[in-house]
Amino acid sequence: MLAKIAVADYMSKHPVTVSPDTEVSLAFKKMLDHKITSVPVVDSHGKLVGIFSEKDGMKVVIESAYNQSMTGKVSEFMTAAPLVVDIEDSLVDVAAKFQNSPIRSFPVFQDGAMVGMISRVDVLRALVSAH
Repeated sequence: MLAKIAVADYMSKHPVTVSPDTEVSLAFKKMLDHKITSVPVVDSHGKLVGIFSEKDGMKVVIESAYNQSMTGKVSEFMTAAPLVVDIEDSLVDVAAKFQNSPIRSFPVFQDGAMVGMISRVDVLRALVSAH
C-alpha cells in the first residue's frame, strides 16, 4: 500500500526557505517558529543551493563557543548539494533514503525545480493514515 503513495501526497508544498545571506540566528528562529528541522537555502531565483539543518546548527554552536558570538551567514554553515527526492518517488523509496541518511528532511523536485519538502514525520504520518 505505501509503495503506491507518492511523495506529493504528504510533502509540505510551501516550505519555509532562507537565502545564503540570511544570518544564522534568523534561520534558527524560523526553524524553531515553524517546528522544522531544516530549511532549504535558495538563491534570488528560487534555485536550491543548499540546506541548513539542525546538524549544521551544531557547527554554529561550536564556532560561537570559540568566537563568543553567534554570527555568520547560512552559506558559511549550510550543506551544499543536499540529497533530494523526486515528486513521483514512493514513500517506501523515501523511507529507504531516510534510513540510510542522517538527514531528516529532503527537498522535493519536479522537472528540475524544488516544489516542496518531505520529512521523516511526513512519512510516518502516511503510514498511520494508511492503516
